[in-house]
Amino acid sequence: MPRLTHNADTSQRILDIAERLMQTRGYNAFSYADIAQSLRVTKASLHYHFPTKGELGQRLIQRYRQAFMRALADIDASGADSLERLRRYGGLYLQVLRNDRMCLCGMLAAEYTTLPKPMKAELKEFFDENERWLMAVLEQGRAARELRFGGTARDVARHLMSSLEGAMMLARSYDDVARFEATANRLLAELAVK
Repeated sequence: MPRLTHNADTSQRILDIAERLMQTRGYNAFSYADIAQSLRVTKASLHYHFPTKGELGQRLIQRYRQAFMRALADIDASGADSLERLRRYGGLYLQVLRNDRMCLCGMLAAEYTTLPKPMKAELKEFFDENERWLMAVLEQGRAARELRFGGTARDVARHLMSSLEGAMMLARSYDDVARFEATANRLLAELAVK
């Protein structure tokens, strides 16, 4: 088998394959052997780029979080009202589900107790950043009278994120994306000013 050279493209290919495996199987259900087989290289070549699976997992979460935060920045830059921004947020989850995958961090949350500490910290940061973004959108929406909800923006943000992550799991269990869409639509309908 060929050896991989140390370059950014090779690292990205490894990350792309590992991300797909993690989003479809979970962290504990894939190994370096699975990645090596896909790339047709030795496991030792993978260890050159990512010495441990924990380091690979940590880098995957960082990359996923950065991409997700760029998507949220694009939503903000669109100038859409608060309800539409929340709709587009749900659309990020829907897009992943339509690609027969799960939210990377949602998959990892299910395996949280078995993850290395650095991965746990990165995972919490992903959810914390999502929560902060949602809180800001909710607070702006309430101030602009575009959204209506009781309680704190933090509680509603946590409810939204938890509900969307859970809706993904159930939709996947039934192989029915419409189940996710129905939940997301209901969540937004409850926030809309009537």
